[in-house]
Amino acid sequence: MTITRQISDLKTARSLSRREFLKLGGAGILSYFLPLRLAEQEIPTEAQGRVLEDGLPLLDIPSFQGKELRKYWKDMVIPISEATIGDSEPVHNRVWYSVNGEGFVHSGSIQPVSTKLNPEIAEIPNGGGLAEVTVPFTDAHWRADKNYRVAYRLYYETTHWVTGLVYDDSGQAWYRIAEDKWKLKYFAPATHLRILPAGELNPISPDLPQFAKRIEVRTKEQVVIAYEWDQPVFMSKTATGAQFSNGNFATPAGRHITAHKRPSRHMAAGNLAYNGYDLPGVPWICYITESGISFHGTFWHNNFGRPRSHGCINLSPKAAKWLYLWTTPVVPAGDQYIRKDFGTIVDVI
Repeated sequence: MTITRQISDLKTARSLSRREFLKLGGAGILSYFLPLRLAEQEIPTEAQGRVLEDGLPLLDIPSFQGKELRKYWKDMVIPISEATIGDSEPVHNRVWYSVNGEGFVHSGSIQPVSTKLNPEIAEIPNGGGLAEVTVPFTDAHWRADKNYRVAYRLYYETTHWVTGLVYDDSGQAWYRIAEDKWKLKYFAPATHLRILPAGELNPISPDLPQFAKRIEVRTKEQVVIAYEWDQPVFMSKTATGAQFSNGNFATPAGRHITAHKRPSRHMAAGNLAYNGYDLPGVPWICYITESGISFHGTFWHNNFGRPRSHGCINLSPKAAKWLYLWTTPVVPAGDQYIRKDFGTIVDVI
């Protein structure tokens, strides 16, 4: 049954109780009904998907019980023709993607992407400007030379701080990127990144008083809900902190505030062979603890609805961007971060 059919069957959803609504969220169709501004992470508006793990099976039906037709490998880009609801497992995410009508892959292991090339911008703002990757991935090199060593692979909808434009000997344009963790510099093809205009970073609902905004993170249901005057205005599935073999990383319960925000961050910790990570360009971060727990966009999985992070509140990049622009304090368009003694209230339940 397709998502379109599911929506048509849910015309009476406005009468659902809050409890029923949250239960349906766990069934993978949270984002397609009720008069809220909802994150649209399950149905890709893009027509492509980037494979997020090696050995991802293409199955003949939208079920893990289906017959395997072939395997896909990490960073392969495949065509997505439709989103559909599969069988009852996994209960937290029943969304599957049809690949060219040939078979199905589970959405949790696919990042919806597109390929959009951009004109280079020669006049970079003083101090740099924020840019997002608009292709499935692009390789950043230590020099503006495609034959030179690769520094990092940068993924779709990640954000990066661009400080200049240079050309190589062949005339290809490259953006110089200032990495924010170790203060490194590397270069990526300019056509693969879009410099965000200042107007795109305008705050959402800026006229509301600060106390009129509040966020709930419901860890049992794995949803994030934003309220204005106690009326829900936004909801998204999430993936909060989990327990791993090397420790319990549950998102800390209680009341917090979004006092520290950044539009981009290179997040890295631990040993990559043992639950470590090294993730440049994590987008749209709203920190809620001094230890670094935050809301942020996620490009390494699309499997929201169950705990799986090292404590942070994983969201799709689009959902994280909405929260970033809606919460206080407001990060000025030309700044890389802001830290205040106030922010939007966050209740982790």
